[in-house]
Amino acid sequence: MQFGIFTVGDVTPDPTTGVAPSEAERIKSMVAIAEKAEEVGLEVFATGEHHNPPFVPSSPTTMLGYVAARTRRLILSTSTTLITTNDPVKIAEDFAMLQHLADGRVDLMLGRGNTAPVYPWFGQDIRQGIPLAIENYHLLYRLWREDVVDWEGRFRTPLQGFTSTPRPLDGVPPFVWHGSIRSPEIAEQAAYYGDGFFANHIFWPKEHFQRLIELYRQRYEHHGHGTADQAVVGLGGHVFMRRNSQDAVREFRPYFDHAPVYGGGPSLEEFAEQTPLTVGSPRQVIDKTLTFREHFGDYQRQLFLIDHAGLPLKTVLEQLDLLGEEVIPVLRRELDAKRPAHVPEAPTHETLRAEAVRS
Repeated sequence: MQFGIFTVGDVTPDPTTGVAPSEAERIKSMVAIAEKAEEVGLEVFATGEHHNPPFVPSSPTTMLGYVAARTRRLILSTSTTLITTNDPVKIAEDFAMLQHLADGRVDLMLGRGNTAPVYPWFGQDIRQGIPLAIENYHLLYRLWREDVVDWEGRFRTPLQGFTSTPRPLDGVPPFVWHGSIRSPEIAEQAAYYGDGFFANHIFWPKEHFQRLIELYRQRYEHHGHGTADQAVVGLGGHVFMRRNSQDAVREFRPYFDHAPVYGGGPSLEEFAEQTPLTVGSPRQVIDKTLTFREHFGDYQRQLFLIDHAGLPLKTVLEQLDLLGEEVIPVLRRELDAKRPAHVPEAPTHETLRAEAVRS
């Protein structure tokens, strides 16, 4: 089981002080958070991709390349790489370069994002979101696996005799997760290729994501990649902890109430009841996270959002200490003990390379 954190990279004023970090401060804090994640024993750091204020991570591979130079074990990933508005050729080359720099500690999550204006900013039509995702990934898949590619599709100029460079490290492309919160077509796409499916279920009730994940598992088996329970699933989560649960609720409430994506909706208590958001003690985080397996089956990757809504860096680093010292060791022990032997771990560069050698 892989545990990690993901960041959306928002620049949000701290509601308790009214002070917002500068873009430079926020970017540097994301690096500090990644370094701390490795220090406390987490396996994954993932960053989103956004091209609009109040977010700063417009160039994920630039940030991850910098983090790669400052870490040794951490898997570097994205919590969204926009497959619809990025050129697949550029994705292929950027992530292969990052693979080499990070000695293979790289994977990525493809998604369509949640900002409609990004499509015309990059010359695309949002009404073609699903067809773009399907066609662009098919090209990306080929670019990583074929040394010379001839290509003609609907959404970009043709390629003739094209070779993307550098080639994937050891001839093994980065593992791909397909992220979706609403689209069965993306669950089908992940299943068709035998890739991972990441359900970032931090905003909607579990029943919605149970349907998506079950579809992915059924189609994964249908396409011959293994049994349904061997499909590779990742989940999101959102936590805020203090040793005393009342202190956690009291401290986090102003951040929840003023968060760009939460404020004005359900109360903190209502939202925590309906979604994976856990505000309380480390034991409460453990207990709620363990229910994810009951809802979705055995899964391979758990990522937590901990740095959203203007939380100070000091507070975020304290959250990482609690995760690393009190939460993750218990979750790892209990979830690994319950996972059947035939259910695989999350793929890594090493396991994918060994599989390629065997085949």
